Amino acid sequence: MCGIAGWAGREDGPAGQQPAVAAGMARTMACRGPDDSGVWADGRATLIHTRLAVIDVSGGRQPMTARPDGRTGTDATAAGEDPAAVLAYNGEVYNFRELRTELTGRGHHFVTRSDTEVVLHAYLEWGERCVEHLEGMFAFAVWDPRRRTLLLARDRFGIKPLYYAPTADGLVFGSEPKTLLAHPAVRPTVDLDGLRVLFSMARAPGESVYRDIRDLPPGHTLTYGPGGVRLRRYWQLEARPHEDGLDDTVRTVRELLESSVSRELVSDVPLSVLLSGGLDSSTVAALAARALAREGGGPVRTATVTYSGYSDNFQPDLVRSAPDAPYARAVADHIGADHLEIELSTADLIDPTARRSVLRAQDVPAPFGDMDTSTYQAFAGVRRHTKVALTGESADEIFGGYSWVHIPDLAYEEQFPWVAFEQWHPGTREGLGQGLLSAAFKDRLDMGAYYAERYAQAMAGIPRLAGEDAEERRAREICHLHLTHWLPRLLERNDRLSMISGLEVRVPFCDHRLVQYAYNIPWAMKTFDGREKSLLRAAVADLLPEQVLERPKAPFPVSQDSTYTKALHAEFAEVLADPASPVLPLLDLDRARHVVGPEGEAETRDWLHRMNVEMALQVNSWLLAHGDCLEL
Repeated sequence: MCGIAGWAGREDGPAGQQPAVAAGMARTMACRGPDDSGVWADGRATLIHTRLAVIDVSGGRQPMTARPDGRTGTDATAAGEDPAAVLAYNGEVYNFRELRTELTGRGHHFVTRSDTEVVLHAYLEWGERCVEHLEGMFAFAVWDPRRRTLLLARDRFGIKPLYYAPTADGLVFGSEPKTLLAHPAVRPTVDLDGLRVLFSMARAPGESVYRDIRDLPPGHTLTYGPGGVRLRRYWQLEARPHEDGLDDTVRTVRELLESSVSRELVSDVPLSVLLSGGLDSSTVAALAARALAREGGGPVRTATVTYSGYSDNFQPDLVRSAPDAPYARAVADHIGADHLEIELSTADLIDPTARRSVLRAQDVPAPFGDMDTSTYQAFAGVRRHTKVALTGESADEIFGGYSWVHIPDLAYEEQFPWVAFEQWHPGTREGLGQGLLSAAFKDRLDMGAYYAERYAQAMAGIPRLAGEDAEERRAREICHLHLTHWLPRLLERNDRLSMISGLEVRVPFCDHRLVQYAYNIPWAMKTFDGREKSLLRAAVADLLPEQVLERPKAPFPVSQDSTYTKALHAEFAEVLADPASPVLPLLDLDRARHVVGPEGEAETRDWLHRMNVEMALQVNSWLLAHGDCLEL
């Protein structure tokens, strides 16, 4: 996995300044590419790359250039000739071997084993439509000197990030907002619209917290050239009749999962599976173990995160009925995995360096607190053993795993169902992480109007099938809403918190063939035995221990140690006591002071209430880092 960045258009200032700008942008992506870095420039465009070497470690250096005669490398202009194309690429294309065979048959010549070179030749063959031939996760930029055009492309679900900013002199792009902000033409301005995005749990594709930065929507390309900026959507879900019976559907789901996991095991460096002991990650681990055994490989490596004393002192909450570690161990034993348990202490979670790293990794505040810090710490722990990890992310979105899908009063509300769930729970009734905001500031945000507008836009873009009854129609709508407005946030979180440690995370459930097939499976079939994810459970029933197959869904664990809450309150009390704290004008100070008192401490032991404190602290740190970025 890698970081990409650059710009195209008229030169920004004297040519002598451009190497320094490029170096500054590259530094922001050092964690995304600890193995190598490179810059290509011709005065009209600059492409920057930092590399985490995973496939063809010695041959996949970038930016990669193609000469007019089709030869590729990193020095195509050595003889003074303009290259045919220059590529900076981040991701993994899992069908690169098949594409290389096809392109060889079309007259292309390859000199490396890398998927990078395949993507470059795919552009030479098909132009911007090359993305339609690529299967996997990717974000890349191609500069075409002959046409003086820059092509940006992003995978179908937005697994890999890509941001851009039009400027007076051209267009700047990069893997993360911090990378664009290292360019002198891009400023970190945040207005009320940006704050609505910040506090939203259902941001629209393309939205960004920063006013001048846009998020390239999943399944889109962007072309910048003499004609300006043009966005093109190259893929979207389609509504089709589902004609398979239950047995054939179960078999097809299993085959698609086996294919996806097998393809995503391709790596020239050590690989593992992040195992929670839930149905989704256990499925990936079991299928990976089988695939490796077929190929004569060693046992699959698995890793689980837990907290010190968590299993012994666990208390059930609204969405967690049991700790993860015992289930993960049961799966690891069942499939013969080489299993690693990463145990975190409260000190790990409250560590100021770790918390700053999490905020810097994500660029903007998030209310998830110890869930984010523990995920970051877990990824860092896994990275000490492997460079690549597979997860079970997105199974809930396509097979209907979330609790709010199964609560009719929430599922049928004219709202994003997870937002309706937030507003139903006392700890998040005012919005996730918004419980300490002042009434005046909340009135200015008007998140109700924001959500209503975004919901109407989202509903208008959903492909539907004629003749569906109300239950099937709503199930299809919710699946689409999850995939387009909920999943992207989870994928972005995984990417940022893994890449800060130089770990590549892969998501086999995001195979677009599987998602397209599952999207059209009737809800009655997805829940044929009356439970969540019935279909997935049936597809892998022969692979997993019974207690895992029967385990209810549980989200990522949160700390239940009161010491953690006390440490948060102590930090928040210091913020409230400092009149220069930039978050204070946004808060209801009376309520905030109540929270850090004895009664408030008991209240915020509930992890959903605690998110209000977590968000206030992150917003304060963010504003301190960015100075006067707010324009309200």
